[in-house]
Amino acid sequence: MNLIQRLKSVGPGAMVAAAFIGPGTVTTASVTGAQFGYALLWTIAFSIVATIVLQEMSARLGLVSGEGLGEALRERFDSQAVEYVSIFLVVGAIGIGTAAYEAGNILGGAAGLATITGVSSTVWGVVMGLVAGVLLYTGRYELIERALVGLVAVMALSFVASAALIGPDFGAIAMGFVPGVPSGSLYLITGLIGTTIVGYNLFLHASNVQERWDGPEDIGRSRTDTILSIVVGGVITITIMVTAAAAFEPGTQISDVGRMAEQLRPLAGPYAELFFSIGLFAAGFTSATTAPLAGAWATTGALGWDSDLQSTRFRAVWGTILGVGVLSVLLGGSPVEIIVFAQVVNGILLPIVAIFLIYAMNQEDLLGEYTNGPVANALGAVVTIVVVWLGVRTILDVAGVL
Repeated sequence: MNLIQRLKSVGPGAMVAAAFIGPGTVTTASVTGAQFGYALLWTIAFSIVATIVLQEMSARLGLVSGEGLGEALRERFDSQAVEYVSIFLVVGAIGIGTAAYEAGNILGGAAGLATITGVSSTVWGVVMGLVAGVLLYTGRYELIERALVGLVAVMALSFVASAALIGPDFGAIAMGFVPGVPSGSLYLITGLIGTTIVGYNLFLHASNVQERWDGPEDIGRSRTDTILSIVVGGVITITIMVTAAAAFEPGTQISDVGRMAEQLRPLAGPYAELFFSIGLFAAGFTSATTAPLAGAWATTGALGWDSDLQSTRFRAVWGTILGVGVLSVLLGGSPVEIIVFAQVVNGILLPIVAIFLIYAMNQEDLLGEYTNGPVANALGAVVTIVVVWLGVRTILDVAGVL
């Protein structure tokens, strides 16, 4: 497969990258870079490898079984109690969770546009919500995919340009990939990994590969797409951290990533501010579009509903998620109680889904010759341990223990 063919394979994986490079990732990477400089770049490298491992399995499961992850989770066990628990966890963590975080996605992208235009982020938030709604309502997967792939490219170019203009220290960047845990950095390490290994992306990927490709014969294309796209997503996150590390003295506290774009102007000129703001908009819009899509695929799959992009129930689910986000923007905030609930349920669901994924990938009656080999299982086990750690820390953090 030559370079052009590989690039033509990019699609479903790029949607995964579009989903995890949202305002939350931009904020976490910016805060980390400003506070600890280049020291935690290794965390992003690890996160990308871990994400590739899980997303490759999810995509392979979808292509070979012809099922979404929600369907596979619901149908794999005979126990009705297990089925009900899985439905509750999926709908709670993915359906309600994506709705709770949607306001942050929209407001993050709107902050980028507000910096460029001077128009209120509330106005831009509503506009973004409407545009995302129209795009999803078309029910045309190819159109949605192309729009998101294009925005990922815009995001990559914008953040790379911003980092280049700020003038980073390349020697310090290289040293940042040597693992180390500076004092007080564990919380941000957890955050960086948690914003990259995203539970709903596993549901998104198992379903969207079926829209793009026909079956097991396309696993090679899917792997190429997954690796290329997620590596690009990792490079984007790295450039965001590098920009903050180069722009600010170590220990600087950043509370508003929208204002960070403005702070770049006196340091690297108006173009750095412009590129960072464009990247922030693209990050917000792509996440604001993929989150409802992932929520709809996960929820309809778990409930046994039709998961066709043009079905009424599918549209009702993503419409509700998007509507909650726009309403929260109009009301001036995010639904904090729902976010806390979503964090707790997601902290429980992600380890369960990771363990189930490893289990499913070893079932010959489901995948035949496409089951995991020893290397894939070993890598999956390491990633699952990390995911369990993330889940425990999330729950303890919400409970106020940490």
